[in-house]
Amino acid sequence: MGAAVQSHWFSVGSVVPWAESGAGVVVTQSFANLSFGPRGLGLLRQGLAASRVLEALLAEDPGRELRQAAVLDARGGAAAHTGTRCVPEAGHRVGRLPSGVQATASYSVQANMMASPSVWPAMAEAYERAGGPLAERLLRALAAGQAEGGDLRGQQSAALLVVRTAASQRPWEDRLVDLRVEDHPRPLDELARLLVVHRCYQLMNRGDLALERSQPERAVEEYGQALALCPRNPEARFWHAATLAAAGRPEGADRLRRFFRGRPAWKALARRLRELGLLDLAPETARRLGL
Repeated sequence: MGAAVQSHWFSVGSVVPWAESGAGVVVTQSFANLSFGPRGLGLLRQGLAASRVLEALLAEDPGRELRQAAVLDARGGAAAHTGTRCVPEAGHRVGRLPSGVQATASYSVQANMMASPSVWPAMAEAYERAGGPLAERLLRALAAGQAEGGDLRGQQSAALLVVRTAASQRPWEDRLVDLRVEDHPRPLDELARLLVVHRCYQLMNRGDLALERSQPERAVEEYGQALALCPRNPEARFWHAATLAAAGRPEGADRLRRFFRGRPAWKALARRLRELGLLDLAPETARRLGL
């Protein structure tokens, strides 16, 4: 489950999207009532359906006609509200994907203070057509809304939040993507770039785990995939080359040698890793690299 948002407002990610594995998603916007987030998640945690949660939040809000909000529950239900006093153009669409596309097939798109009333229908159509992981599909929806004019005021910040649908016994692993662009002239472009970097570091984290478990070939594979995503990233370049060298492949030592040029700190890091047994180089390879 997840949510994505863009606005001409600083740090929109700290205001609009709220999500919790096993509970659901709440978004609150248009003179946002921030209490909707934690209160809505609390009600979802109790097992209430999305529609009942939204009704409960609005019933206690004297400013309900200024609000725009949506709720998604972990069972696949969705509900949305656009108040009569939301700044035009404003509206929403709640839809459902074909069975089997994803565990929670319901979705909602909503927008207010837009340049055009075509924004949220375009978001819905783009989301339904998009393939791939949820995070990328959410970005497609935002991009489609921007292509129709987006926020009347322009662009400033954006955010992307994705959690597992079902809570696991390892809650620290249940938040899958949590990215924010606080203040940027092209926040959607920057958010898309950050998502690629995020995917790269997910792979490198798996490479780190392989190193920890003394699985050099697995580490080479994970770091190699990271490098393919971010070929100019120094972390990906170093760790891929280092694990290649540790696996006894000559190209690894050659890549490390080139990488170390003008980077004495990285060479010092390699030496420390070797001393800790985390970079198991053949003695001759270590000597040639000055480690």
